[in-house]
Amino acid sequence: MAEVVVLGAGLGGTLATYELAPQLRKGDRLTLIAEDARFQFTPSNPWVAVGWRKPDDIAVDLSRTLARKHVRFITEGARRVVPAENRVELSGGGSVAYDYLVIATGPDLAFDEIPGFGPAAHTQSVCQTGHAAQAHAALERLCRAPGPVIIGAVQGASCFGPAYEFAYILDTELRKRRLRDRVPMTFVTSEPYIGHLGLDGVGDTKSLMESEFRQRHIKWITNARVASVQADAMTVETVGDDGTVSATQALPFRFAMLLPAFRGVAAVRGIDGLVNPRGFVIVDAHQRNPTFPNVFAVGVCVAIPPVGATPVPVGVPKTGFMIESMVTATARNIGALLRGETAAARATWNAICLADFGDGGVAFVAQPQIPPRNVNWASKGAWVHVAKVGFEKYFLWKIRSGESEPFYERFLLGQLDIPKLRPPVPEPTGTEARHG
Repeated sequence: MAEVVVLGAGLGGTLATYELAPQLRKGDRLTLIAEDARFQFTPSNPWVAVGWRKPDDIAVDLSRTLARKHVRFITEGARRVVPAENRVELSGGGSVAYDYLVIATGPDLAFDEIPGFGPAAHTQSVCQTGHAAQAHAALERLCRAPGPVIIGAVQGASCFGPAYEFAYILDTELRKRRLRDRVPMTFVTSEPYIGHLGLDGVGDTKSLMESEFRQRHIKWITNARVASVQADAMTVETVGDDGTVSATQALPFRFAMLLPAFRGVAAVRGIDGLVNPRGFVIVDAHQRNPTFPNVFAVGVCVAIPPVGATPVPVGVPKTGFMIESMVTATARNIGALLRGETAAARATWNAICLADFGDGGVAFVAQPQIPPRNVNWASKGAWVHVAKVGFEKYFLWKIRSGESEPFYERFLLGQLDIPKLRPPVPEPTGTEARHG
């Protein structure tokens, strides 16, 4: 009998559990460890922040579905992973042994790296549904007393899409309330140009995003480093190509939402051979840690080097489709190892994204996500908003039903020539894997 443990019940961890279940042999046991019994659909958080969704609308209680799949479900946080002893220490003092471990914890949000930054201080976030609910309360206060708004992503951030989405969605909401003319908006980002997205752009996202900002009267500052945040002002440094500060300004605000830098969670941070200096899990092309080969990782917790040097640090996003391909490869590899076979499956790391603007949006396809690419396409239109709403409903149905990849989804991916497991990605070298 083998003990297979998944750590984390976000997008990657929940789907990994669903895909691992049919891979097990008779007598094997699958365990999911999570701090909360509820799955929350993070891509909908910008809608929660403007009141278009309530937190319960995008949450699913996993207990019944996992019981139906005969998955042991432990709703307790992990204090520490101990890979040398093949066990996970729980926050309550117990521990869970494993033969194979899938780390899918998501990130730790590094708000503490900037003075005055984060939901516990002076800025809002949409990284977690609870944060988005808090942002909505702050938005209602803004609407009662309108003033300047700052949206964006700070130095070291790797998830830029939700910042753009929230800027456009907030613009749409304020226009609906007839308040937009009283709310100056500035987009502050560590990206070297608008539409970089941590991916050096996809298609012509630079022109698309800049055009949208101009149309909506949203000013922007790129190559920006947030030095500190006070209750009503943000100190922002603009960094030149040579790395020196070319300008410093204090931006007043009444409402601010900036995405933080990510790092690995405390349960894995600092474990030699498992993670890089930022605490992200090092994996090879098979999602497998080279030092501890019975440990796999999927999702935002995975170490990926940046696409290139930038004046201000910019990370690489792990998009939903990319994460799903990691999940599929991991499940197949663990299944192969359980059957005494070689773990040969590799994730594609392609990206298919829908960025909602509230009244439109941008869709892009990057194959692979990291350039150079075979497909590099982006387009915008009102249809993207409709597609994003439809995808939200579909994905929540998948989670409620316990499906990871229904047969028609596999068929569609094949028809589009974007199957989950396609050409091998290069094995990262020791130096590359330790970035990100």
